Amino acid sequence: MAPRCRAGTLRPGASCGCWRAAVNRAERHGAARRDAADAAELVIPRATYRVQLNAGFTFRDATAIVPYLAQLGISHLYCSPYFRARSGSTHGYDVVDHNSFNPEIGERDDFELFVAALRAHGMGHILDIVPNHVGILGADNAWWMDVLENGEASRYAAFFDIDWAPSNPDRAHKVLVPVLADPYGTVLERGELELRFEGHSGSFAVFYQSHRLPLDPRTYPRILDRVAALVANTELENIRRALAELPDRQALAPEQVAERCREKERHKQRLAALAAGNPEVAAAIEAAVRSFGGTAAEPASFDALHELLELQAYHLAYWRVAAEDINYRRFFDVNDLAGLRVDNEAVFEVTHRLVLQLIGAGMIDGLRVDHADGLYDPAGYVRRLQERIAAVTGRRGARALYLLVEKITASFEHLPSDWPVHGETGYHFANVVNRMLVDSATRARMDRVYRAFIDEPLEWRQVAYECQLLVLRRSLASELNVATNQLARIARADRRTRDFTYNGLRTALAEVIACFPVYRTYVAATVADSDRRYIEWAIANARRRHAATEASVFDFVRAALLLELPAPTDELRRRIRAFAMKFQQITAPITGKGIEDTALYRFNRLLSLNEVGGEPGNYGGGVRTFHADAEYRVRHWPHEMLATSTHDTKRSEDVRARLNVLSEMATPWRDAVRRWSRINRSRKRALEGRQAPSRNDEYHFYQTLVGTWPLTEPDAAGAAAYRERLEAYMIKAAREAKLRTSWTESDAAYEEALLQFVRSALEPRDNNLFLGDFVEFQRPVARFGLLNALSQTLCKLTAPGVPDIYQGNELWDFSLVDPDNRRAVDYRRRRALLAELQHGDPGTAPRALAERMEDGRAKLLLTWKTLQLRRAHPQLFRDGDYRRLRVRGVRAQHLCAFARRLRQQSLVVVAPRLYRRLLGDEGALPLGEAVWGETLIELPREERSRASFRNVLDGAQLSPVRQGESVGLLAAQALAEFPVALLTCGCDAPGADPNRATPHAAAR
Repeated sequence: MAPRCRAGTLRPGASCGCWRAAVNRAERHGAARRDAADAAELVIPRATYRVQLNAGFTFRDATAIVPYLAQLGISHLYCSPYFRARSGSTHGYDVVDHNSFNPEIGERDDFELFVAALRAHGMGHILDIVPNHVGILGADNAWWMDVLENGEASRYAAFFDIDWAPSNPDRAHKVLVPVLADPYGTVLERGELELRFEGHSGSFAVFYQSHRLPLDPRTYPRILDRVAALVANTELENIRRALAELPDRQALAPEQVAERCREKERHKQRLAALAAGNPEVAAAIEAAVRSFGGTAAEPASFDALHELLELQAYHLAYWRVAAEDINYRRFFDVNDLAGLRVDNEAVFEVTHRLVLQLIGAGMIDGLRVDHADGLYDPAGYVRRLQERIAAVTGRRGARALYLLVEKITASFEHLPSDWPVHGETGYHFANVVNRMLVDSATRARMDRVYRAFIDEPLEWRQVAYECQLLVLRRSLASELNVATNQLARIARADRRTRDFTYNGLRTALAEVIACFPVYRTYVAATVADSDRRYIEWAIANARRRHAATEASVFDFVRAALLLELPAPTDELRRRIRAFAMKFQQITAPITGKGIEDTALYRFNRLLSLNEVGGEPGNYGGGVRTFHADAEYRVRHWPHEMLATSTHDTKRSEDVRARLNVLSEMATPWRDAVRRWSRINRSRKRALEGRQAPSRNDEYHFYQTLVGTWPLTEPDAAGAAAYRERLEAYMIKAAREAKLRTSWTESDAAYEEALLQFVRSALEPRDNNLFLGDFVEFQRPVARFGLLNALSQTLCKLTAPGVPDIYQGNELWDFSLVDPDNRRAVDYRRRRALLAELQHGDPGTAPRALAERMEDGRAKLLLTWKTLQLRRAHPQLFRDGDYRRLRVRGVRAQHLCAFARRLRQQSLVVVAPRLYRRLLGDEGALPLGEAVWGETLIELPREERSRASFRNVLDGAQLSPVRQGESVGLLAAQALAEFPVALLTCGCDAPGADPNRATPHAAAR
């Protein structure tokens, strides 16, 4: 059977030959690039396309869509992590080996064919790397297995952020392993912990479900004593004695660690050879192993296994224990993702060996650093990374490679200007452009609608504060405990602060974290002014919220965080700085877990604002905010990524664009939800005196329906699939909110009531009054949402920065949070539609597409045409300035207009907004003079003498007109045939042909 990919069947032989030829071409280009390394030009992507790689979409699948993406106008494929992850990983962020490829995605040959295909089409690729954490538990991670076997004496102990001296002395020199489904004693006495001998390696390990728990070789004699009682063997006795004499796990001198590492492996191999060559010894080993098994009816029979486990470098525990007692840094509260210490140079070198090799070979063209705020010293990390990249590429300068950091910034916050990166990954832009499409004038009315429906006066800042405290109490209490332990040790070192109690310090820290205005600060050797402001702000608000705490405790916390505590010794100064930097590492996950994964599911006034990096309290942003953000970016981060959908967004760009329409119709929305709630009252249940689902979850459900309802009526299978998606999403949303159910304390009765409500509401029956009424309401909202989405798309593709398209979003996509947004993409259909547009098939004129927007071709046309302009004139978009354009006329508030200019080349972007207020409920398109009248887009003085501008989307020529003292372009002419406009002047000269230049000419 011919191999298959997402894009169709690959013909045997022909495709492989094509790939091999592409590899040869890439090798020739690569050699030339390496020979001229000193003069190599940094490649700035022109436009990126994000794909999620896993067993369902591999290197081969990605290779197959390269020709399509090249035709679309993409310069760089932007890949999710593809180094070896835990078996079955669907996302790749649980890396277990940074120095090998994930075999489920492809082998090295597949990767090279993928890179060759990119090079053959003048493209490059960006890789998402994960320096902050690795996947652990299970049996996949060799480093973690070594730590479990050897504790502090492991060669990899320093790789992980483990507190070997926790406050509980019983846990000293042990790492907590919270993998048990029930309390330890229950699991042990049910016989679920199984001791095994691994003959191939001569090792003993305990197995629990999918988890392997290796034993310390120094404790093997406990087992081998039982073997010796069954069979006499001199070699066995010698091995037993040698293992007993291994250096202890607390013997940490380098020579002792090296001896333990060397000798344990030698003696394990001796044991493996003995068992393989002596059946009698092998049988005795198996018998001894079975003797530790115990009998379920006799608890005492498990004493020997319990005593053996107590001697290990780990403390086996019930998974719920992790929230308060875990002593290794995690990614958020995910127990099987352990933090790495990449601030340790040796750890950095080991974890970056392969990626640096690939960059040096010219096979990777940019990096995205995942969860940069989780790192101990993000600034130090990116500097070291760029220095190492410069060394392997021969490039000069602080920014040797296109580098992005995943960083969530508040609306008033900016990325530190001294970081040698090219910007963030797009969350900030996504929220700015989204808020521009919200009608900020309706904030008070939408507040009243929401509060009246849920019968609760929720306020965003209070919800966020409470959710962060909740996370600190429940899932991330252990992280707070570790920080408190550090601070308490510092307090005890000074007679003026030694009386501060542990609980007092813990309470103060919790309040400061819950009041923190940003994800984290970046205090290192010094304190930046912005960091000082954030810390002072948090301290002041924490004092106000928790006046019962002694004021001097807050003073102490403030001084510690600002590195202002008196420190008479170098050791105390080091501890204070270590505390401040460790504190910064925990505010980011606590804020993320409290805001992204809790508060954004509780405060449901307008769900389009509930986005990663979003602040639902900032109801709208307006055109001025959009312009100010673009002006700042063009000056400081002109090559930052611009995203509107990502693998992490709560809702796709098109869902948000549709939901924004509700901000323009507060009264109809109020009437609709009241009506629907009355109709659906019988679908609810009473659970312990409360309605199920809750009013808040019901409100969330109605908005989710509005945002995701299919554009065309689905068949029975499609309707069932949609209902299943909604069911899965609503359960996830309710669990994330942590009000009536949660991931750790699920309420089966509530969840069943919620599912039944969803199923009943969506039941396709003629007498389903709710569904009929909903569809009538939703239909015009969906149409306005498509118009919003076109404006959003045009702004992303033309504003300063590098636009990114998330997989499949070149057509309409109404996905929700993962895993819903990781469904397979139909690239066959996308290729066919693009071919129709390229060939100018009947029905593909801009106005015809605008009249039939449901099929997605209008969005594809806009994307393709704009990306072709970027391809032809990359410098204009890469280096051009940004000018906000004034709009005059009665429709002025409905337009966002701006210009980009570089020397004699310029473009003008016209993106309408607030379509429902503009058009009412009529079905007319927002085109021509009947809608726009005499609305004028003023041109800058240097543009007023231009003879004409060409509309890239429909080919029309527009000449500037004068209205009094103003000279500009008429919106009615610019928007005569299509809902948005992209106008150029001086751009008629053809750009460089990327297929005739170097592989990266198109990207520069």
